[in-house]
Amino acid sequence: MRTVFLLPALLASLPLTGCAAAVVGTAGAAALTSVQEKTMGEALDDATASNEIKAKLLNESGAKYGEVDVEVSNGLVLLSGRVNAPEDRTYAEGIAWSSSRTQDVANEIRIEAPGGFMSNLSDEIITGRVRARLIGSSKVKSVNFNIETYGGVVYLMGIARDTEELRRAAEEASIVGGVNQVVSYVRVRDEAGRAVEPVTTQTPAPTYQPAPDASYTTEPLTELHGASYDTGSR
Repeated sequence: MRTVFLLPALLASLPLTGCAAAVVGTAGAAALTSVQEKTMGEALDDATASNEIKAKLLNESGAKYGEVDVEVSNGLVLLSGRVNAPEDRTYAEGIAWSSSRTQDVANEIRIEAPGGFMSNLSDEIITGRVRARLIGSSKVKSVNFNIETYGGVVYLMGIARDTEELRRAAEEASIVGGVNQVVSYVRVRDEAGRAVEPVTTQTPAPTYQPAPDASYTTEPLTELHGASYDTGSR
């Protein structure tokens, strides 16, 4: 995860290996469970899946997948960032589906050259500003939301207590300076807790809260789109 809220000193002192990431991720998940809209099992499953997928990508090629981020929330894997070729994007999605804990994959990876330090720094600043907006909102339980930003596009993940909190979080993110678009993969608590239905010939109900006409799927290696919120002209 690019945004880390716990154990910064430990992260700085540990080598960036799959084992180290797993230790920190699992500890962080356990520590946050008491205040999140997640059960202990859900938090640990998400942390384990995220670390597993990240490790596989980096073991495959750190050069190809160094700017790919992996976030997992209640079995939904969000891939974001940049790769150089379409086949790399497809391969990353295949790795995401290889985890036994994966239920859906949202592939938001872009095909473009590496962003460079300044571009990544700008996205990190936006992420921090969005986080501050959520923390300052009396209507949003900020710890429930993961935030990733690439090229001014903010991706929200997590489990909202209700549809109003989901809407408010997206609105708060959309008014932050530098944000071009907000894409929400946030799920509502009651819906996120439902068991995943087997894939049938009929399109199942979405397990997250989409905007009107938002498309989704549970089929592997196809597109899953989050609800998109326009930010208006600045």
